[in-house]
Amino acid sequence: MIAFHIQTKDGLARTGELHTAHGIIRTPAFMPVGTAATVKAMTPEAVQSTGADIILGNTYHLMLRPTAERIARLGGLHRFMHWNGPILTDSGGFQVMSLAKLRKLNEKGVIFQSHLDGSTHELTPERAMEIQHLLGSDISMVLDECTPYPATEDQAAQSMRLSMRWAERSKASFEALKRTGFRIQDSESKNSFSLESRMLNAVPLIFGIVQGGVYPELREESAAALKQIGFDGYAIGGLAVGEGQEVMFNVLDFTLPHLPQGEPRYLMGVGKPDDIIGAVQRGVDMFDCVIPTRAGRFARAYTDRGERNIRNARYADDPRPLQENCPCPACRHYSRAYLHHLFKADEMLGPMLLTWHNLTFYQQLMQGLREAIAVKRLAVFAQEFLTSYCLYEPEVAEKSAGSPS
Repeated sequence: MIAFHIQTKDGLARTGELHTAHGIIRTPAFMPVGTAATVKAMTPEAVQSTGADIILGNTYHLMLRPTAERIARLGGLHRFMHWNGPILTDSGGFQVMSLAKLRKLNEKGVIFQSHLDGSTHELTPERAMEIQHLLGSDISMVLDECTPYPATEDQAAQSMRLSMRWAERSKASFEALKRTGFRIQDSESKNSFSLESRMLNAVPLIFGIVQGGVYPELREESAAALKQIGFDGYAIGGLAVGEGQEVMFNVLDFTLPHLPQGEPRYLMGVGKPDDIIGAVQRGVDMFDCVIPTRAGRFARAYTDRGERNIRNARYADDPRPLQENCPCPACRHYSRAYLHHLFKADEMLGPMLLTWHNLTFYQQLMQGLREAIAVKRLAVFAQEFLTSYCLYEPEVAEKSAGSPS
């Protein structure tokens, strides 16, 4: 049976369901980032309460600490972190390029030094698949080289073609591992069972990643190569790396028409609310980004009237909730003044509550998008949301000294 079912379309946008061994993902979907087997400042129960169907883990971080082998011995990533829903694991390619030291890239893979202790490791397409197999991922990503931005057309072409060769090897390794028998741990019963005992269509999935920089011909070539190999879903990589929203939307406009209509599309590393809305309108189904959790740790809240810096002195005596009608605990039980106090006092509850709020805000946005598409009112929803969101004067200039750029 087909894992992805499109339910309703509104223009290029669509709602659907992606079936996995650990549950159904409603699309369009936003995946909170649980890089090191945790969504920062959140318990799994709290993440679930925001409305998230799926979270993301990362091969690079988990292979270094605590290691995929240890997680496998302890029953797999779902049991290890007590998350009963689907998990998508990034292959680690982006982190190798951005975090690791002394990288040496070749046809086989990449040799790098850990950013933790300087130890030497090798990550190949086969090893990336093995790690994700040990973790028990519901959706595995192929190993790719994240093309830097900016890059010349020649640089982007060489990088993309290497990624396509790696994608072919990743798929072959994935299929070989699948033939040996994927086993998924049931977090509730603590019993291991073969995937065949679940729904017929609930087998581990693998997504390819389209690369090619900002060059239409290269993106088309990459999409064609991935379709020839055949994947359960198709990600658009190499964006959200400094190119800006206009360039990103242009890349989506000339890339998405070359991807299969009946498979999920995943825009990696994106993004802010207006980025997500624009991408959904172009036909993207899945997103992940550290923005809502990172912002929450640094006193930045996303609301229907824009982004607020809760450290700002204007909130010191403000008795109102952060956002009216928001179901999160931060808004139901606490005032802006209290949240302001927590951050000024460096209390850990502040980042916890604001992270909870931001993830709830993102999931409420995704629910609103799904409902709008279902009744074919996406354009109206998008206009109303963005009008309200952009009315509020941003407080970005008032970031705390410790806030990330």
